Amino acid sequence: MRLLLTAFVFQLRLSGRSPDTFQVCVTAPLLSAVFLTVSEYSGRGDLASYAVVAPTLMSLWTLALSVAGTAITEDRILGTLEGQIAAPAPMAVVLLGRMCSVAVVGLIAFVETWLVAGVGFGRWLAVPHPLALCACLLATGLATAATAGLLSPLFVLTPTARTVQSTLSYPFYLLGGVLVPPSFLPDWLQPVTRIIFLSWCADLLRDSLDAPAVSHLTLRLAAIVSLGAVACGVGMLLLRHVIVWVRRSGTLVHT
Repeated sequence: MRLLLTAFVFQLRLSGRSPDTFQVCVTAPLLSAVFLTVSEYSGRGDLASYAVVAPTLMSLWTLALSVAGTAITEDRILGTLEGQIAAPAPMAVVLLGRMCSVAVVGLIAFVETWLVAGVGFGRWLAVPHPLALCACLLATGLATAATAGLLSPLFVLTPTARTVQSTLSYPFYLLGGVLVPPSFLPDWLQPVTRIIFLSWCADLLRDSLDAPAVSHLTLRLAAIVSLGAVACGVGMLLLRHVIVWVRRSGTLVHT
């Protein structure tokens, strides 16, 4: 736990001067403004919660991919990746701690988009279920960090992570129902969305901002945490095998 916390604080300090963090914090309110403009122009002011939830989740996932990929890429360039792999501290735990920092930025993005809706469009969204909202944001941040950690083995084997980051961004937004509910997707594709943790996060966040009582809160939170835990476990197992392989082949620097 101490190692996890140390890695979390370390990445949080790096995020304060990271261009990716700045980009996410700037684009989140801009995306919210675009989505709110569309909903207001179409006379669907009731969809304001979508314009707040979507940029928040997009910011979380984008930054998680960036942290997971950039950490490996920068360590490779600086020549410190070999030392991390040889160190007794588990590399998977260090990566997980660093990626947990995205939860803080996700909270900032949520506040930004909420203010854009209120100040810019007069849509001050009430929070009738604050406990559900806070619990969902926390579970979403942890699941995002854990799922991005699943990609760490691929980043170890790939000279650059940018291609993977770009490829995995928008498919997750679509399948996760971040802006458009999965019910609008083709019937054959809808079952796939239930194994994407973002679909559970988006539904629960939107319900937390609506007046009716949130149904099956515990079950839905458990689904988010469970999907994140499975992704984390698979990612750690794969990373262990990848590290063993690159050690034996001596190809860490060249892969």
